[in-house]
Amino acid sequence: MPKRLRLTRRFPVAMSEDGYRRLKRFAHDAGLDEGEALSFLFENFDSVTDRDNLTHRLRLFNSELEARKK
Repeated sequence: MPKRLRLTRRFPVAMSEDGYRRLKRFAHDAGLDEGEALSFLFENFDSVTDRDNLTHRLRLFNSELEARKK
């Protein structure tokens, strides 16, 4: 029997406009709302990410972060 999806945690999140648009598109394509989509992504994080690509993308993001905040 599948585990029941209980959305028990709510927290304020700051997202970039691009990130939020991508989340909304992913959720719509998957037939989920944004909270369900985030739950899916984080519950299945290791199987939906490529570790090498993630490390590279994270390095790029961090190097651009200060400039993006201005």
